[in-house]
This record gives sequence, C-alpha cells and structure tokens, in this order.
Amino acid sequence: MDTPVLLTLAATLLSAYFLWFLLLARTLSGPKAWPLLGSVPSMIVNRNQVHDFLAANLRNTLGTYQTCILPFPLVARKEGFFTVTSNPRNIEHVLKTRFDNYPKGPHWQAAFHDLLGHGIFNSDGDTWLMQRKTAALEFTTRTLRQAMARWVNRTIKNRLWCILDKAVKGKLSVDLQDLLLRLTFDNICGLTFGKDPQTLSPDLPENTFTVAFDSATEITLQRLLYPGILWKFQKLLSIGKERKMQQSLKIVETYMNEAISAREKSPSDDLLSRFMKKRDATGKPLSAAVLRQIALNFVLAGRDTSSVALSWFFWLVMNHPAVEQKIIDELTAVLASTRGGDRRKWTEEALDFDEAEKLVYLKAALTETLRLYPSVPQDFKHAVADDVLPDGTAVPAGSTVTYSIYAVARMKSVWGEDCMEFKPERFLSVQGNRFEPPKDGYKFLAFNGGPRTCLGKDLAYLQMKSVAAAVLLRYRLLPVPGHRVQQKMSLTLFMKHGLRVFLEPRQLEPQAATSA
Repeated sequence: MDTPVLLTLAATLLSAYFLWFLLLARTLSGPKAWPLLGSVPSMIVNRNQVHDFLAANLRNTLGTYQTCILPFPLVARKEGFFTVTSNPRNIEHVLKTRFDNYPKGPHWQAAFHDLLGHGIFNSDGDTWLMQRKTAALEFTTRTLRQAMARWVNRTIKNRLWCILDKAVKGKLSVDLQDLLLRLTFDNICGLTFGKDPQTLSPDLPENTFTVAFDSATEITLQRLLYPGILWKFQKLLSIGKERKMQQSLKIVETYMNEAISAREKSPSDDLLSRFMKKRDATGKPLSAAVLRQIALNFVLAGRDTSSVALSWFFWLVMNHPAVEQKIIDELTAVLASTRGGDRRKWTEEALDFDEAEKLVYLKAALTETLRLYPSVPQDFKHAVADDVLPDGTAVPAGSTVTYSIYAVARMKSVWGEDCMEFKPERFLSVQGNRFEPPKDGYKFLAFNGGPRTCLGKDLAYLQMKSVAAAVLLRYRLLPVPGHRVQQKMSLTLFMKHGLRVFLEPRQLEPQAATSA
C-alpha cells in the first residue's frame, strides 16, 4: 500500500474518531474531556484536591455529572464511563433500592485485591454475605462493646495521658493525628486478634506495618482514579508506585501471618479467633490467606476511620470556641452526676460505657465533623445492567457510579445555605437534649447506607467519645503557628501534614460542676 493511500486512510480514521468523540462529548457534563485522554488531565491537575474538585463539579451540575476516562469506541460507555453523584435520592437508589445491580464490581475489586483480597470491604455476593453475617453477630453483642471500652480506657490512661502530660511540661508540640492513629491501631489490633503492638508508647516507635499499610492504601486509591491499564502496566514491570506497592504488601502480609500464627497456637475471644471457628462453603476451615484478608479489613475500618474523624474534630473544635465550651459544659455536667463534685475524679479514669451514652452534644459534634469531613469521602459501584437514576440520569451497564459523601455535605440543596458551617445543632432535637439523625438517612453517609451500613458504628462512637472527652477535659488545644492543615489523597481523609498542636492544662470552672 503506497503512502498516499495510507495517509488517506489515516485521515479518514482520524476524522471518524473525532466525529465520534464530538458526539460522545455532548453526552458528558463533568470536567472537560479531551480526545484520546478523556478527563484524565483534569484528574491529574487536581490530584491533590480531588474531593473539592468533585464537589465543585457537582455543585455546577446540580448534583450529578458523567465523565469518561477512556474515550475510545467500545469501551467509552463501559469501563471508561463514570457517573458521579451527590444526590441523596440517587445514592439511596444505588445503595438500597437497586443494591443487587451495584456491587463493588471488577474495577474496584481489581484495584483493591492485592491489599484486601476477598475481605468484607472488597467482596460481593455469598463471600460478602458470609463475612457480614458473622461480623454482625459479633458487633451487636454488649460483650464486644465492653471489650472496646476496656481497650480504649487502658490506652488512654496508661499511654495517651502520659504522652500529653510530658508535652505540656516540656512545652512541646505534638502531632495529634499521629497519636490518634497509634491509639486506634493498638485498640483495633487488641480487639481483632488480641495483640497489643504498643505503638502509642512514650518513645513513639516506628511501626513498619502501619507505614507499609498507609503506603498501600494511598497507592490503591490512585489505582481507582486512573485507567486500569496504567497501574497494571507498572505492576507487570514492577516500576513506579507499583514497585513500592509490592514492597509494602510484603511487610503487611508478614505482620498479619504472624498474628494469625499466634492465634492458631493460642485461641482467645478476639474477632480473629471467632472467625477461625467458621467454615467455608465446602465445610473446611478458612485458610490463612482468607483469615489474613478478613483481619486486615477490620484493621482498615477500625484504625483509620476513627482516628481521622477525631483529628478533624479537634481541628474544628480549636477553631470554634463556642462549640468547645458547650462540649466542656456537657462533660462536666455528666461527670458531676456520675462521679460527684470532686473535679480530680473526673480526669482520673476515662469514660465508662454508660457515661459515654449520656453525651448527646458531643455525639452531635462528632457527627457534624463526619458530615463535613467523612473518613471515607467517596465510594465506587459497578453497574451490572442498564439503569436510570431517580434524577433521570441513564447509567449504562459496565460503567462505574461514584458517590461523593464529601460533596453531599457541601450541597446547599441538601443541607441549606449554611451547609459549610460547623453546626452540631443540626443533629439535635429542638430542645437540644436528644440526638436526632436526619430523617433522610442518605443525607448523612459517613457510615454508609443500605445493606452495607457500617457494623462498627456504635463502637466508633464509643471510642471517639472516650478519646474526645479524655483530651478536652484535661487540655486546651492550641494550633502551632504556621502549621498547614491539608487533606491527603488517600482512601481515608488524612491530614497530609498531620495535626500539630500545643497543649495547656485546662482549668475547669467550678460552676460547670454544679450546673448539673
């Protein structure tokens, strides 16, 4: 074939592609899509502010838009097509009404498989259902809540207070996010497989598992945001981020295998030991690989989410002194009624379960924090069959639906003109004496919704209340001048540079104790 013919054929194919792309682009309503590149350039430019980028686009498109990352015939309306929404009705439709049509799907499972395998957060169908039923039986028991309270209170009294007292005496700043991550990691390890790694110790030892785990979760998120062919190519050649991913996974696997081996030799009453008693579909005990994946999923849920939420909570409270005072007033009133008027007794022991239950305003403040800064800011679902969302958006089979929990809180159409304000009263009764979640449960999705609603919700509130009370009753937090609080792009909404604060002893006002 001579050169003129080749040039003519190439020009014809190129013209046909651009005509096809123009027709595709007319159906897209999100960030600008480019020929051959789709919306990937926009994602790269905004990679350090993905959640705010999505929220801005959703506000401009009234809550739902569609975009494409693989603008090529045959795949553009499937693997490369994304429907992004913050509309509560659409989210309810995906998470509840048409639950069976929106599993995690192959795109999500492929990205997460190396880290989470077939654990509860990365499985569908019977595999998910077995783990869900087993976990549900355990998470609804008062015994587990009491065990969590013991682990939390022990860690607060014997470690957290000691570290913070030392910082006060030395007039040193601390990275509160780092301390909270260590605290929740020690607690969830104790609860999951009876092992206390003691990462929250005075010398703050580096834990190779947590470093590797953080790296693996961050790289996993990047897998989701870009075309799969990119990370799969890097993985095949063991280059770039994927090389670091493989190194991190080896450390994680070794740590988890040691924990499982220890439990096999000495079973206990922790979650891992209970799963060891279960059988798979063939009647055989669960393999070490499956147990490792199950335990790792619980560590992910129990460590990151609560610590991240508490970090944003303390940051918001520091910047809203009126809210802080209301929390202190409630704490002192409850403790005056349960421990008497001697203020020294209020800070000798962390909260017990019954005291934590009485803290209505504190729960509202924590919930408002989770509304504005949800620990898991977005999630992804795979459309099995063609569907139409309640707002009329057509979802093609094989495509991905992403719902932005972070963006929901920033929609005036959902939360009103004051949606960006930190306002715990949103979650209180008119009288202010009772916690009241919104009647529309899909406005607030920090604990997900539908059949996959978080099983550890009550445990999370118990731990967050206990830690928040333990810190605020004893110390006043002050921001370190010049310290920048910025979101880190990971599966959970970490602060990129941590939360550095100074602490000073809190002087409780006598009248606060007698007001109960």
